[in-house]
Amino acid sequence: MTEAMATLFSDPENSSGDLSPSASRPGILPYQAISNLIRENVIYGKHEVSKDQIQPASLDLRLGPIAYRIRASFLPGAGTKVQDKLKELDAHPMDLTASAVLERGCVYLVPLIESIALSTRTSAIANPKSTTGRLDILTRLITDDGVAFDLIEPGYHGPLYLEVAPKTFSVVVREGARLNQIRFRRGSGSLAIGEVRRRHMSGELVHSEHTQSLLRDKNIGVTIDLRGAIAEEPVGFRAKKHTDRIDLDKIGYYDAREFWEPIYQHSKATLILDPDDFYILVTSEYVRVPPDLAAEMIAYDTSVGEYRVHYAGFFDPGFGWGAGIPGAKAVLEVRSHDVPFMLEHGQTVGWLRYEQMSSRPTRLYGEGIKSNYQSQGLALAKQFRPTFS
Repeated sequence: MTEAMATLFSDPENSSGDLSPSASRPGILPYQAISNLIRENVIYGKHEVSKDQIQPASLDLRLGPIAYRIRASFLPGAGTKVQDKLKELDAHPMDLTASAVLERGCVYLVPLIESIALSTRTSAIANPKSTTGRLDILTRLITDDGVAFDLIEPGYHGPLYLEVAPKTFSVVVREGARLNQIRFRRGSGSLAIGEVRRRHMSGELVHSEHTQSLLRDKNIGVTIDLRGAIAEEPVGFRAKKHTDRIDLDKIGYYDAREFWEPIYQHSKATLILDPDDFYILVTSEYVRVPPDLAAEMIAYDTSVGEYRVHYAGFFDPGFGWGAGIPGAKAVLEVRSHDVPFMLEHGQTVGWLRYEQMSSRPTRLYGEGIKSNYQSQGLALAKQFRPTFS
């Protein structure tokens, strides 16, 4: 690490792009702005929206009291309400007020507790939470008249629905469970190519101990780590089939060995992805998200392979950022598409896209908000005990 980079890593405020909490520009709305949207009833719910739902740049959404098992995923399309589609599909209701099992391989639609009333200047985008992705639960937000998953157009007023499709494990959920999150944007927060390059080359964004990460347009490449730092430790995990169900409320409860097979490094440092399997892997690079930025990993890029590398690909301001830490590894939720695919150590597997915040959040990821994956390496979902070593 160079002397300049060491100085940067020791000072979390050393970012020329930082904004004060009161400054404003186009971009993703921060913690304090989301709080204002709740006070102004732009975001409202059948139950009060609680303060602990608010993240530095997003809001956790809660499952409502009823889930509907549906025979197929759908988008309602312009001029169509979600409830009308549910009637058309003869959807079967399930009570979530106590608990219910969502079976793997099935598709469910859940009306969320929250609704929104966006202005014509504000749009929104949703994604699964990290724990949701690491359990291989596909979630996608749907709205009335919606023509795309997870995207909410400016001016939308109405309810929110979540499609939930457990792919590997059956899961136990209850009303109030938080499987996904939503972030709000005013204008375009896109960074100029020169700004991305400058901040990346300074070591402020993605840091590798061995090589300089690739830059492609405004995106920064990340590579797969199949060697690891310690020979006796896993470099990844492959999900087992036909396991017990997982209760999402039970934190640090399950023996990981009952659900996962560890993958250890070997001389060739390669891994063949089986399209029937789900993997937890990790990047070689350390990711850092300065307080004035947020980041997102592109889930699919067919130019590097027919596989998905992330479900929950959003990184809040402050992720991997702080005195004395080089950053945090990005955990990858990998599923190959159709054909087996061989990964080699150091191979580019995904791309990070950074976006500016409209102002600096008054709370950052990892700063007293019970962030589960700050300073992480290879890590399973929080429901598992760390039994592999």
